Amino acid sequence: MYFRCDEIERRMNEAGQKRQPFLFGVEFEMKRGFFLVDPMSQQEVLFNINGFGNTPPPPETTPPHHFESRPEDFHTYSERFRVVRNGLSRGDSYLTNLTISTPIRTSLTLQEIFSYSKAIYRFCIPGMMVCFSPECFVTMSRGRIATFPMKGTIDAAIPNAREIILNDHKESAEHNTTVDLLRNDLSRIATEVKVSRFRYIDELQTSNGTILQVSSEIEGSLPDNYREQLGTLFFALLPAGSVSGAPKRATLELIRRAEKEPRGYYTGVAGYFDGERLESFVMIRYIEQQGSDLFFRSGGGITANNICRNEYREALQKVYLPF
Repeated sequence: MYFRCDEIERRMNEAGQKRQPFLFGVEFEMKRGFFLVDPMSQQEVLFNINGFGNTPPPPETTPPHHFESRPEDFHTYSERFRVVRNGLSRGDSYLTNLTISTPIRTSLTLQEIFSYSKAIYRFCIPGMMVCFSPECFVTMSRGRIATFPMKGTIDAAIPNAREIILNDHKESAEHNTTVDLLRNDLSRIATEVKVSRFRYIDELQTSNGTILQVSSEIEGSLPDNYREQLGTLFFALLPAGSVSGAPKRATLELIRRAEKEPRGYYTGVAGYFDGERLESFVMIRYIEQQGSDLFFRSGGGITANNICRNEYREALQKVYLPF
């Protein structure tokens, strides 16, 4: 089940050529991941990816439960932020995704969180991690590829929230940079790449209330034999630009210095191929288990004009259960 990434790439190519269904996931650092053939027939990994999976839909109601978080203090976060801002000032990066790990306590198991989640992309390895992501990475189907970068979050309860998020200069700059990065990434493996939808808003229900998130859609045409090189084309796009930054190589080094620990599967990618269509997602909104302890991973994009206190608040706002 668990393999090095070069082996996962090879298996994706082989399964794509045979049109054989599979489920896969890749760590952010691209050192290892997992790969399962015929994933509908197993229960070791639980998943539901845009309606396709090996589990029933979530129930209409959620039972009473306990959930609390104990985030790192602002001083600790500001030190991470300072490392990133110094890198931005030097010109090492012009967009860096900074993330933190927040200890949480809940009366729910990872499997129960998965079962009750209303997210479009749900994934769980019991005893290890659960993910309830709202962000599609790429889809590949019928010779077309599309990606959906998500950048910009605001509390929907704020008066005129839609107008505020769409007119915010900092948010606009961050989103524009991410769209440009992903458009360039797609151009490496596809032709006729274009932005087909720009800065549309999704509404997400969370345990902290409703939030609004801003996304765009970028699409292009794949080579005629794309199924035979499904893994090769896919890995050429990693790591996901929306959760790393630009330029990628220098930004990844900046992330390592600021975060001081590997992300593992958090902000990596996972997906399902049904024999015809590949649909993948970014593993954000992510809880991992280490022994008996649980940690919620969250973060956001940092540019030269960002305010530390605001970014700290946004990272904490993303610590929630999706029901």
